[in-house]
Amino acid sequence: MTRKSGIGNIWFLTLTIMVLGGVLTYLEPRFLTLSNIINIIRQSSIIGIVSLGMTCVILTSGIDLSVGSLLAISTLISASLVKDGMPFFLAWLVALAVGGLGGLINGLIIAFLDIPPFIVTLGMMGIARGLSLLYTNGAPITGFPDPFRFLGAGWVGSIPTPVLIFLLVFFIFYMLLDRTVWGQQVRCVGSNPTAAFLSGVNVRAIIASVYVLSGISSALAGLILIGRLDSAQPTAGLGYEFGAIAAVVLGGTQFTGGKGKLLGTVLGVLIIGMIENGINILDINPFYEQIVKGGVIAAALIAYGRLAGARENEVKT
Repeated sequence: MTRKSGIGNIWFLTLTIMVLGGVLTYLEPRFLTLSNIINIIRQSSIIGIVSLGMTCVILTSGIDLSVGSLLAISTLISASLVKDGMPFFLAWLVALAVGGLGGLINGLIIAFLDIPPFIVTLGMMGIARGLSLLYTNGAPITGFPDPFRFLGAGWVGSIPTPVLIFLLVFFIFYMLLDRTVWGQQVRCVGSNPTAAFLSGVNVRAIIASVYVLSGISSALAGLILIGRLDSAQPTAGLGYEFGAIAAVVLGGTQFTGGKGKLLGTVLGVLIIGMIENGINILDINPFYEQIVKGGVIAAALIAYGRLAGARENEVKT
């Protein structure tokens, strides 16, 4: 994706948000209130953080199906430790370490054993989910101290903590991908791993690193989730892999790797968040949520594909 086409995609997503927001406001004026907008961003922050990590993975032409399961096991371990008296900030670090370890295992197997990411992360999804259920015998862990819940339930002034964390994570990932050699190498590996290797890039290390970041992002999102709910569930994160992948692809990152923007991912997350919020405030049967969400995403992707095709034809002529 050239810089020009990337910017065009951002404008297309921005227009989609404006049209969707206008339709939802027309149907329900409460949609366009400050409190509801903040609520959308706060609700979107959890899957948004997971999606930022997923963006790095897909940029290397990989995929991570284990994000929801790693979210569950990392937060369950952290929750049990804080319940046993561990200081809350150490429990946070443990969660991030567990998520990063799961991602590292994924990355090392993919990079050094040349096993397809789909198979490796699908296996990790099952293993981590099974460990989550075994860890508590399927029971939730509830009742955490307020400092431990701050990431999900706290406020800084009039802004919810999850929103600030989402913005901070976006800034960190933006600096990594767009302002460092590592980011250039990630895109290079995704575009052509052979050329990257011949250019001196440690392809295996780059591949392993993006899965570590994905695991850490999942754990951080999980800490926000259990802070909001005051409950760590062994079934937490179910389906998050679909939401994250949908947001990333909707944002313009290509499965073939090397091409995509973090800002596009954020806009994709917001579109999905607006759809979910609109379904709630319009009191639509929640069973229709996946149908509506899938239809809108498919329509947007088709439109994006046609725009991309039109740009390619313009270049050829």
